[in-house]
Amino acid sequence: MTKAPAVTLGFWIIKILATTLGETGGDSVSMTWLGETTTTAGQAGLNGYLAGTLIFGALLAGLVVVQIRARRFNAWLYWATIIASTTAGTTLADFADRSLGIGYLGGSLLLLACVLTSLFVWRRTLGSVSVDTVVGPRQEVFYWVTITFSQTLGTALGDWAADSGLGYLGGAAAFGSALAVLAALYAMTRVNRVVLFWAAFILTRPLGATVGDFFDKPIAHGGLQVSRPLASLILAAVIVALILLLPQRAGRAHAAAREA
Repeated sequence: MTKAPAVTLGFWIIKILATTLGETGGDSVSMTWLGETTTTAGQAGLNGYLAGTLIFGALLAGLVVVQIRARRFNAWLYWATIIASTTAGTTLADFADRSLGIGYLGGSLLLLACVLTSLFVWRRTLGSVSVDTVVGPRQEVFYWVTITFSQTLGTALGDWAADSGLGYLGGAAAFGSALAVLAALYAMTRVNRVVLFWAAFILTRPLGATVGDFFDKPIAHGGLQVSRPLASLILAAVIVALILLLPQRAGRAHAAAREA
């Protein structure tokens, strides 16, 4: 068995909710608690986006170490690590796009290059980037590095889509439609399943980002202005319920991966 969950409909539902929680949770820390969007932002010498990135980055690093050291798949540990990666991705993308001035398009292109480079090196080193080969420490390191880059890329893509004129709901509809196309390709064609998985994995993040922003952004900016901490707590409760209710099992490894 692999150290990643079986890729089922339940997996994708929880993944989308986790990415939405990553957006509201990351914004709760960097914007609400650290005041990055207030008139006094940065006056105390503290950058909320950078501080949030350091907090969630440390949490992510610790969880990845525990995940790698675990002897078998643990659903609670896995999804906690996913949520940490998406919150860290939210604050890191905001820091790069806004504080460093790279911009949404520039950040998206840079992070896309990081994702593709990670996948390229992973494949050249271990021969496959399929999640069905994630059975040992080396595969897991590549797996979590790629996931973290993809979560950060998704934040930048979601912000870019919303800011380019689509708005939060328009961006969510666009990314949701793209995911529907991938689902159709999976069901009706023989397109490479590994390519489809990573494409879907990346696109679920901007979908979650735009939905999360729609909930917590001000009404004047096209959002619902729901409290970010409240939205985060509700999403966390739903995720916990789904982990309990939906089957959570490890994926089945390829024979070659088991022998390695």
